This record gives sequence, structure tokens and C-alpha cells, in this order.
Amino acid sequence: MNKKNALLLEKKIITEENIIKTITEENIITKEKTTDTQIEYKKNKEQTIKEKLYEIRKSEIHNKGAYAIKDIPKGTIIAIYKGEKITKEESEKRANERLKKHKENQQGVAAVYIFELNENYDIDGDVPDNDAKYINHSCDPNCEVDIVNDEIIIYTIKDVKKGEELTFNYGFEFDEEFIEHPCRCGSKNCVGYILAEEEWPKLKEYLSKKQQKIYNNKH
Repeated sequence: MNKKNALLLEKKIITEENIIKTITEENIITKEKTTDTQIEYKKNKEQTIKEKLYEIRKSEIHNKGAYAIKDIPKGTIIAIYKGEKITKEESEKRANERLKKHKENQQGVAAVYIFELNENYDIDGDVPDNDAKYINHSCDPNCEVDIVNDEIIIYTIKDVKKGEELTFNYGFEFDEEFIEHPCRCGSKNCVGYILAEEEWPKLKEYLSKKQQKIYNNKH
């Protein structure tokens, strides 16, 4: 996915040494997509739209967040990510413009709520009736995203208790910009940056080499 959020909370980021220790084979849990997602989606779409399962309020992770207003069972569709369908070209243009504007005035949060839909189109979720845009990233999420019938659905992959913040892994790639997206989810297996789980080994290798280089320079 391509959802980008500049996280500006002044919280302590975990150390590189701890990140390296955290990223182990045991902690990288490959979650299989719920096989019945499409069936469940077709059955529950109308109910999903009508029944509100969360509220938006101040988040410990970042800015605003979505919190369960009742116990939500695993496999429940909690939201459909709404927005304007735009081309990849327009998507890149909007993202760059918003980030540039933020860097120029250094005010507020540089929020770019653009979600990858398919090879040709994205969804710009920066619209008033899309409060799903406030669902934050976590390295240990309780939700996951799937695309069904050209719609982006968000559903729970764990039982969620009332009052718990809803989160999913934003799935960012490990590239030259990864350091611009620190993670402050606070989970036990937080790797310090917003990255897809399959990218964690790359981060570990990068940080290990960095630490070795620093050690070699000191000795």
C-alpha cells in the first residue's frame, strides 16, 4: 500500500540495538489472509456500512486514532476505505504537493491518505466521510487490509476489546525513505520504523552493518 503519514510526535524511538534484537524469526509472524474475506464481505457489507464499531479520538501512537466502542470478534469487517479514485500519476503529484507544503510551513501533520488500489489506480482517502484514514500503523496490528470488488476493506485479525485502538501494518517498503517514517506503536515487537513484516530482515541487515561499521571505526 502507499499510505504515507509523517509522524511528528516527540516520543523516544527505540534504539537500533533493540531493533536488531527484536527482529527474529519468531517475531516475524506471517499472517495468512482470511480465506473467507470475500464471502464475509458480500454477506456483511450492508451491516458494515450501517453499524459503527469505532470512534475517532486522540491517539497514543499518532495524532488521531480509531478505538473500538464495543468488543469486536476476529474476522469482522470494520470499515471500507472511502475516497476519490485517481490515477498513479495524480497520486504521485498529490503526495508530493502535500509533503512539500508541509516542509515549507512546518505546521500540522503531513498526512497523505493515499491507498494503492491496483496497478492503475489509487484511492485518495482525504475526504470528510472517510474516518478510516485515522486508523494507525502498528508492528503488531489487530486488523488487516484486503481489496474486494475494487473496494478497500479493513477487518480484524484478532479479537478486539472495547477501548482498544484499531491498527494495521501500513506495509511500507524498505527503501531510501524508510528512515522518514519512524514507528511509535509501542508494541513489544516494534521495529522502530513503519515497514511491512517481510521487509524487517532487510532492516535488521542494514542496522547490523551500520553498527559493525561504527564499531570498526572506533577500533
